[in-house]
Amino acid sequence: MKVNDSGVVIRKMTREDAQAVAELDKACFANPWSVGSFEYEAAENPLADYLVAQGGDGSIVGYAGIWNIIDEGHITNVAVRTDFRRKGIAEKMIAELIARSSASGVARFTLEVRVSNEPAQKVYRKFGFTEAGYRRRFYEDNGEDAIIMWKE
Repeated sequence: MKVNDSGVVIRKMTREDAQAVAELDKACFANPWSVGSFEYEAAENPLADYLVAQGGDGSIVGYAGIWNIIDEGHITNVAVRTDFRRKGIAEKMIAELIARSSASGVARFTLEVRVSNEPAQKVYRKFGFTEAGYRRRFYEDNGEDAIIMWKE
């Protein structure tokens, strides 16, 4: 699926993408996942569905993942490289995850997002996610609260 004029393509993440995805995760998040975690998500976790956004030069510029547990989808991570933000890439990945999960019987979606991450909250609201509660001191790096969001 082509995303925009910059030649970004959304595709399923493979085990071979794990190193690049882990590097992107490290650049975007205070508590990054390991390469092994992404290898497991891509190749072994039967509940996981992960996508990558691949730039025209072949580099991974974004990724997003979801765990589909019975009829609920838990969006685990969404990340886009800084120089590719505000191009609709995160929205395309989220839309694709929701479509793929809905097609397999998922009816409700949830996620946690930092209280301070207003840009991400805005994107999730575009998809119909609403605030449903808080997880106090959820983020280990600074003790920040997370907003729990749901889409029915």
